[in-house]
Amino acid sequence: MLERLELEAFLTLAEELHFGRTAARLHVTTSRISQTIRKLERRVGAQLFVRNSRSVTLTEVGARLRDDLLPAYEQIGLGLAQAIASGRGVRIEGVLRVGWSGPWCGNLVVRAAELFRARHPGCEVEILEVQLCDPLGGMRAGTIDVQVTEFPIDEPDITTGRLVFAEPRSLMVPGSHPFARRKSVSLEDLADAALVTLADADIPRYWMDRYYPRRTPAGRPIPRGPATKYWSEVLLHVASGVGVSTVAARGEQFYTRPGMVFVPFHDASTVDYGLMWPTASRKPLLRPFLDVIDELEPPI
Repeated sequence: MLERLELEAFLTLAEELHFGRTAARLHVTTSRISQTIRKLERRVGAQLFVRNSRSVTLTEVGARLRDDLLPAYEQIGLGLAQAIASGRGVRIEGVLRVGWSGPWCGNLVVRAAELFRARHPGCEVEILEVQLCDPLGGMRAGTIDVQVTEFPIDEPDITTGRLVFAEPRSLMVPGSHPFARRKSVSLEDLADAALVTLADADIPRYWMDRYYPRRTPAGRPIPRGPATKYWSEVLLHVASGVGVSTVAARGEQFYTRPGMVFVPFHDASTVDYGLMWPTASRKPLLRPFLDVIDELEPPI
């Protein structure tokens, strides 16, 4: 079993990546933190942090241990707070801000929020749309606590949870486009159409390469249409005949408009949706909300 100081020192240092700030938060000396971490590393049998005169970083073993311990630690904190509140005859109150992209993700979040509020009547859930042109900005700015959006995300300051559901992919095309008369299209076909894309200044390159590739699997360049900031602009450009765009097949239920046709891909990977939250989060309501999501069926 971990001692309390070992647990708190490890998780706090994993967040701060600075021995001095960790010691200040825990109201102990820096040397005490160093001794505690060394003791924990001896118990684990592996180095948890790489430290030098300039920086402190988690090792692969350390990152895995943090990801394993943090949910349980947060759940303990929530349970203790609930017990204290119950003993004092008060309710736990708090706000959890949940982001979503894609209306089908929004529907799932709404269902989860209703169940969460029923179980924790002293808490509130704020539901916020995440713009695809800045998928991580809200979490990094501290305005979103957790969100359901497109994978993949592989960032050091963002923790990803499980895959919630996956959707086949379609190509939105103008009704006048030759593709509109096909039963399906391939990724190679993108070389013969202008792809309306998202302005990608704040989008990870690997994410863009998956959903808005620059080349086909055979290496042919894909012509670029307008670069937009908001999804509504993508729909406008496609319906106006300016270009085409990839989309989750479910989008046909929500985005159909005159002058637009949805053609399924027969060889594209799925659009994957999952949970993610700031790695440094200490939000006690996060874990109970994740548990609620786990209980719900994927969108239908």
